[in-house]
Amino acid sequence: MSDQYRLYYTLGAFILGSYLTFAWQSRYRDDASHLEDSEPRRQQKYSSRFFKIHNFDTRKKNLTDESNYVGEGVGDIKQGIEGCIGNTPLIRIKSLSEATGCEILVKAEFLNGAGNSPKDRVALSIIQTAEEQGLLTPHSGDTIYEGTVGSTGISLAAICRARGYKAHICMPDDMAIEKSDLLLKLGAEVERVRPAPIVDQNQFVNLARNRAAEHSANPDKRGSGLFADQFETEANWRAHFTGTGPEIYEQTGGFLDAFVSGAGTGGTISGVALFLKEKLPDVKIVLADPPGSGLYNRVKYGVMFDPKEREGTRRRTQVDTIVEGIGINRVTQNFEVGKELIDDAIRVTDDQAIAMARWLVENDGIFCGSSSAVNCVAAAKLAKQLGPGHRIVTLLCDSGARHLSKFWANTEPIGGSEDDLSLDSIIGL
Repeated sequence: MSDQYRLYYTLGAFILGSYLTFAWQSRYRDDASHLEDSEPRRQQKYSSRFFKIHNFDTRKKNLTDESNYVGEGVGDIKQGIEGCIGNTPLIRIKSLSEATGCEILVKAEFLNGAGNSPKDRVALSIIQTAEEQGLLTPHSGDTIYEGTVGSTGISLAAICRARGYKAHICMPDDMAIEKSDLLLKLGAEVERVRPAPIVDQNQFVNLARNRAAEHSANPDKRGSGLFADQFETEANWRAHFTGTGPEIYEQTGGFLDAFVSGAGTGGTISGVALFLKEKLPDVKIVLADPPGSGLYNRVKYGVMFDPKEREGTRRRTQVDTIVEGIGINRVTQNFEVGKELIDDAIRVTDDQAIAMARWLVENDGIFCGSSSAVNCVAAAKLAKQLGPGHRIVTLLCDSGARHLSKFWANTEPIGGSEDDLSLDSIIGL
């Protein structure tokens, strides 16, 4: 290579190197400038300046100005415990999905932030409706009375505390003791009464209604009494029509084949069905029902009847099961409003529910309560009926921590389901 060409090459390399160096420095300055303006960097700079200010009044003014500025930015701050209700995640249960060939998804309702169950939605809806109607005044002594097996009472007790009301809960005395213990810790007044049919005025729902009326009529008591009436109030199913149903639709992108749910008051299955059927006319709505409940036959045959209710065979309790929160032997307005949209019903035994609860811990690390286990058994049964390739959504209602003394009391030790439990044995195939 001649000296002339060598000079050209050297000059060209120098010019290219200079250009790349300039470009890199410019990019670095841009990135540094961006970093200076980024939120963490801006906060760091502000904190440094703030703590160098020794005059208290100046520091207070700067803090107020900065708070206002930060408030104008993007954030996600919930307003009180009520702000943590709804928008629960949709979770794929891996073990059930793999075993059935269907995608089985669960709405994690135990992550609602007040009472940790879907009843948070209902309790908040009931209270907000009463406030809008001028029936409740915060910090006036107004008290909400309700008859419940536990979850609605827990949700009401927590939200009442957050909004300035008192709660008085009537419940059967055969419910898990940890539920009434939790209610007491939340500051609710609790009456545990013997189980009785709805025609008995001392039945827990009727007792709550009567206690509310007695409160309002007593001039010596502060405030008034409001009966929540979860079984009949429209605020129940509407909470799921405006909340749970739309969330499921959005989270699945509108792609689901079936929704499975148990029913106590009936508000969840009715509210979700009313919303989903409008959007997806072909979606199957399936009831999951425990032993002793008449809802299974109400859906299948149009008659509110269970074999345990035959004359001469009736048990002490209306619903003879260790499952709590779902199953009933009377028609409620909340169930009837969506009943015609329920396509089928699946019966789930106590043994199946217990085995499923254990399966979920063993295979997925999910520790759920009795109604959640019933839902998952029914979802797995439905998956086997439909065949692979379908998407089924159900609910995880609450944690097993509320069911330790009853539902979980006699379960086998956890550890080794792959040896002694199979899904087919659980669902009875």
